Amino acid sequence: MTNSPENGTVTSDLMEHFKKIDVKVVDQEQEAFTVRVVKFWKRLEIKTALSHVGLLLSLAIYCGVGGVIFRELELPAEVARIKGLRESLVEQREHFIYSIVNNTDVRNLDTLFSLELEKYEKVVQDAAQGGISIDVENNFPVGSEKWSILQAVFFASTVLTTIGYGNIVPVTLWGRIFCILFALIGIPLTLSVIADWGRLFATAVSILGKHWKSVIPFARFCPDVGLKMSDKKWLYAVGAVCFLGVYLAAGTGLLLLWEEDWNFFDGYYFCFITMTTIGFGDLVPSKPNYMLLCTLYILVGLALTSTIIELVRRQYAQSWHKLQALSGPLAETLRRLGESAGTGIDVTALHNDLRRVLTVVSMPRRHGSKKNDPSEMAALEAITNAILQDIKEKQESKEPPKVVQIVIYESSV
Repeated sequence: MTNSPENGTVTSDLMEHFKKIDVKVVDQEQEAFTVRVVKFWKRLEIKTALSHVGLLLSLAIYCGVGGVIFRELELPAEVARIKGLRESLVEQREHFIYSIVNNTDVRNLDTLFSLELEKYEKVVQDAAQGGISIDVENNFPVGSEKWSILQAVFFASTVLTTIGYGNIVPVTLWGRIFCILFALIGIPLTLSVIADWGRLFATAVSILGKHWKSVIPFARFCPDVGLKMSDKKWLYAVGAVCFLGVYLAAGTGLLLLWEEDWNFFDGYYFCFITMTTIGFGDLVPSKPNYMLLCTLYILVGLALTSTIIELVRRQYAQSWHKLQALSGPLAETLRRLGESAGTGIDVTALHNDLRRVLTVVSMPRRHGSKKNDPSEMAALEAITNAILQDIKEKQESKEPPKVVQIVIYESSV
């Protein structure tokens, strides 16, 4: 075949045509993926989404109003407490200096200094625990205001989520009364929001698990390993736990942007203790400028955590039910053998129990209606009768009891 100009032109035309075909195929694949994504989002009803968001906004408004009320009830008492601690600190400091400077008896100087210093140290300790910075030049300022707007809203969120760090608590009578009423109404509302968003997350995970090949691009090229449904559920549970770990790590990264004295493990530990509602209170955020963001992160995280814990709990329950399903007539027979060791064996009851076991083994399998081979069942029944006859003869001959091991191989377990 000669390389004529006409052949070269035809070849170039064919190459251009093939390129156009490839571009069209790629465009069609991208368009199909876009259509699948649009259809997926259209499945979510707008009204349902608005109901979820509305419930969350109701909780946010309730939490904000509660925080404002808490601040109005507790702030005057907090201001009076800080004022009393500052006055006591200044008075004790002046008294300490005056006692040492104006002492004329040199012989008891050491004793006097120790006594006055002990009194002053006690006042300093109380002031430091009360949130006052020991800074004489700035008249002992407050390190952080406990009942600011953001701190009060954050405290209200810890009440509603039952976390309760314990770093901020109401001390007035009306504040504690309002806390009881606020919790009685707000905790059921919070649990409803958490359950609602938990179901939303569970539905999203279920849809993603069923249609992940159509939602995720290039997922259809993944090989099908042929996992059973029970194995897939365990795989979903493990994946959910891993996602929770990623969510906690993301929250840790946000916390480290503000909490300079925390390391990564401190932040991760705080997020885990918070999401599980343990709330020791040994680590609490101290910067009030991101408390609202922290509150939103906690609410979403509680919904995720409750959903994932429920998912793992169901897998535990299913595994436990499967173990209990193994405790049938054979397990009851073996238990009876253990109880009757040395006192004689009820051969008739043992024979009936084994008969029931044989009946269960001979039932049709889930994967087909074909029964077991009659010759195999006859052989198994003959072995069982031989075991029973041997037990009966040994019992009548008064020989010492022996251990009887019965093994039934079942391929469908």
